[in-house]
Amino acid sequence: MKLTMDVIDGLTCPPETRNRLVFDDVQRGLAVRVTAGGSKTYLCQYTAGSARQRVPLGACNAISLKAARKAAEAIMGRVAMGEDPAAERKAAATAQKVREARDTFTLGVLIGDWERLHLSGKRPVYAAGAVRALRRGLVDYLDLPAADLDRKALVKTLDGMKGKIMAARTAAYGRACYGWAIKRGSLTVNPFMVLPVAATVKRDRVLTDEELAMVWKAAASTTTHGAIVRLLILTGQRREEVGGMSWDEVSPDLGTWTLPASRAKNGAVSVVPLSAPAQDLLRALPRHSDLVFPGRQGPFSGWSKCKERLDVAAGVTDWRLHDLRRTLATGLQRLGVRLEVTEAVLNHVSGSRAGIVGIYQRHDWAAEKRAALDAWGEHVMFAVEGRTAADNVVKLHA
Repeated sequence: MKLTMDVIDGLTCPPETRNRLVFDDVQRGLAVRVTAGGSKTYLCQYTAGSARQRVPLGACNAISLKAARKAAEAIMGRVAMGEDPAAERKAAATAQKVREARDTFTLGVLIGDWERLHLSGKRPVYAAGAVRALRRGLVDYLDLPAADLDRKALVKTLDGMKGKIMAARTAAYGRACYGWAIKRGSLTVNPFMVLPVAATVKRDRVLTDEELAMVWKAAASTTTHGAIVRLLILTGQRREEVGGMSWDEVSPDLGTWTLPASRAKNGAVSVVPLSAPAQDLLRALPRHSDLVFPGRQGPFSGWSKCKERLDVAAGVTDWRLHDLRRTLATGLQRLGVRLEVTEAVLNHVSGSRAGIVGIYQRHDWAAEKRAALDAWGEHVMFAVEGRTAADNVVKLHA
């Protein structure tokens, strides 16, 4: 029928039907859709190939009949030229959704998803370190689409980092994060693959007894950092593990320190026997907090500046706190301690404790660890006090 505004106003939807189409006799393809709810909209219907296509034009109370006929005329003209306006409209809408999803899937969102959906099943220490490294190292890109992070920006960022180790770790964490996203179908390209990151040299620094004594003396036990350094020397544990120690992890008699799995780097509980010098150190510390070494907010965190001052005071150069673990391991070897015991002291799950041996060898080496750390404590105090070699006879119990 010929559509007029009066005709359109009088259109109704038959009972028990969802909608009704009424086509215009004046403009080919133009129709009014009337729904059971009473709404009325203009649309243009045509056939492209063997498929029927419809393009919505707007509500009848929003645009005039004249404008609707003009729009339908334009669409039919494009159809006559072999175009498919409805398909183009759908493609444009899909592309817009893809762009919106891409723009909202920022690097910050990606890291958050990785942490929540993937890292939650990993070791807490690894998860926290990975997220911290990415958020700090790539802070300038957190609000940008993850797909926009390119190789050029990464190379510039990694080159600007202070140390090779930090850059290498950030690149490794980023590669794992983007690889996970690709497996999920969230991204298609991993910009962290084959980055020109300088290879890190495996450290082999071991402090001599003289250097160890110099560091011990410079690390005053009356300061938080100094007490931590002394405990690192005596126990050989990791910096963050000692720095985050809480009093409830230490036995009432100060004889052992139980490092929980949630704070251990390898996710395994470790019972660390405390030698007499370590017990004396802890006994002298004030208890103003649940933490043994509290900082301004949470565990102690002023590592860099305190380490710089320690180097100046001790006169020892080219060493890191982590080298104290290697120094202890080397020292235990000199004292005749078995490799398995040393690795148990360090809470290693590789080496002699890896693979099938680690699965079936369940001995905890508790007595051997105590004997080893007691011997090491005596050795350290021998070096600090400058006693003669004849006095440095340490008995290792079987």
